[in-house]
Amino acid sequence: MITPDSLSLNTATVTRQWNLAQAIDGCLRHGLGGIAPWRDKLHEAGVDNGARMIAESGLTVSGLCRGGWFTAEGALTPAVLDDNRRAVDEAVAIGAACLVMVVGGLPPGSRDLPAARAIVAEGLARTLEYARKLDMPIAIEPLHPMYAADRACVNTTAQALDLCDQLGEGIGVALDLYHIWWDPDIRAQIQRAGKARLLAFHLCDWLVPTTDMLSDRGMMGDGIIDIASYRAMVEDSGFDGLNEVEIFSAENWWKRDPDDVLSEIVRRAEQC
Repeated sequence: MITPDSLSLNTATVTRQWNLAQAIDGCLRHGLGGIAPWRDKLHEAGVDNGARMIAESGLTVSGLCRGGWFTAEGALTPAVLDDNRRAVDEAVAIGAACLVMVVGGLPPGSRDLPAARAIVAEGLARTLEYARKLDMPIAIEPLHPMYAADRACVNTTAQALDLCDQLGEGIGVALDLYHIWWDPDIRAQIQRAGKARLLAFHLCDWLVPTTDMLSDRGMMGDGIIDIASYRAMVEDSGFDGLNEVEIFSAENWWKRDPDDVLSEIVRRAEQC
């Protein structure tokens, strides 16, 4: 059973209802152990003020979302690299367990997937060089292949771990059930990652039917993912971090009272 204090709220789950201060207060009211801000919420609060609020709350920060997007300008421009260094600084400021990387898809107008992946590898290497100096782990989040063109050209845990092998210390993976549940090789890849490289674990569910591939994720138990089995896999490989709940839900959970959303998260996590 997943207890409330082993849960972390990714602010995307209540992005339309709460700012960072409200999300922190909500986590405390419902007994959650952690929070994972998106950078927009942190910037809205102000990085220093947000860091202070989180520190005073006593919540663990399971991750900061997100760095990456290395291919956005078609190359590793100074603006892209500077933004990723700022993301590292922000993750350090709030005491995040890791900086989650959504690496970017094909550059605008490109059909060259290998070239996009080469940009990503270089961008990760350049960012990791900086992150190591500040002792901030980098977590590659492999995204479902449906996002290869526009959001992330790293689409399997194996691809992400190949990059980790290439780049060395200080980098691992953030595994989101929405993106990995379909992978026939996932058990072996979780074992391959091991405790040292399993940096984050995200909960949600895959609905059937799914009406929007970005913003129609399910609450745990509403879909077809065998959540308990995947949790057992990461536990068996040594992961002992928080269970981070990240649900994009434009037509359902984003329209509900956020306290009801957190109550349901706690209830479903205990069941699943």
